[in-house]
Amino acid sequence: MSNYFYGTGRRKTSIARVFIKPGSGSIKVNGKSLEEYFERPVLRQIILQPLETLGVVGKYDIYVTVAGGGKTGQSGAIRHGLARALVQIDQNNRKPLKIQGFLTRDPRMVERKKMGKPKARRDSQFSKR
Repeated sequence: MSNYFYGTGRRKTSIARVFIKPGSGSIKVNGKSLEEYFERPVLRQIILQPLETLGVVGKYDIYVTVAGGGKTGQSGAIRHGLARALVQIDQNNRKPLKIQGFLTRDPRMVERKKMGKPKARRDSQFSKR
């Protein structure tokens, strides 16, 4: 892949590597088209948000490899990586993307299970007597 820009995106346990270069607007996710990989329109909409914010939909070819988590986490990770790649293209893109919150990694993750408890915080029922 020559003369491309790169951004890494993360959300929950998903990690996306986003490669972007000027082109016709094709988007490939793990070798499949965007519509083929993400059946739900809401998830596709999440991914395209940074492009819509900057008004550059259809001006870049995007290639993504994403792993881990579920489809929702993956779409959030792709959005994060895409925003970071767009900042690499032009530093002036940073402010509008930062205002929309696309450059912030969503830190929420599943809390780990603690020893002696059935779940992360759930405990056995208290008995006074």
